[in-house]
Amino acid sequence: MDSFKYIIAIPFFGLLLLLYLILAMSGATFNTPVMEMTLWSGVLWNPTTGDFFVMLGVVTLYLEILKSTKTGTASIVEHVASMFVFILYLILFIVMGVAGTSTFLILSLMSLLDVIAGFTITIIAARRDLNVVGGAAGAAS
Repeated sequence: MDSFKYIIAIPFFGLLLLLYLILAMSGATFNTPVMEMTLWSGVLWNPTTGDFFVMLGVVTLYLEILKSTKTGTASIVEHVASMFVFILYLILFIVMGVAGTSTFLILSLMSLLDVIAGFTITIIAARRDLNVVGGAAGAAS
């Protein structure tokens, strides 16, 4: 079970970054429609590869925020790793041609939100835990 604790500390946005770069380096374009679907309204919906990456990013952001509710050493390591992943997103967006897309920018902003939310949630949870421990110690005195 301890090894699972450290596997969960891997930032999922880093895995999403690797997947994006692998596809981008292999020549995939992110504005190509993947499928067609006619909605009940009669509108034809043509989601692109980039759209699916943004959807995957939203799910990833949810999972990362969910992971942020855990406290402990592994969560601190995960927050620091998430910060490095965001910095990597930012550098690649500025420097690398295949990363200079709106899809990549949106994923970068989601990674930034992950970092901010992770630290915020951890601080609030630690403050709550401190109040519970302090309140219990004060009540025992």
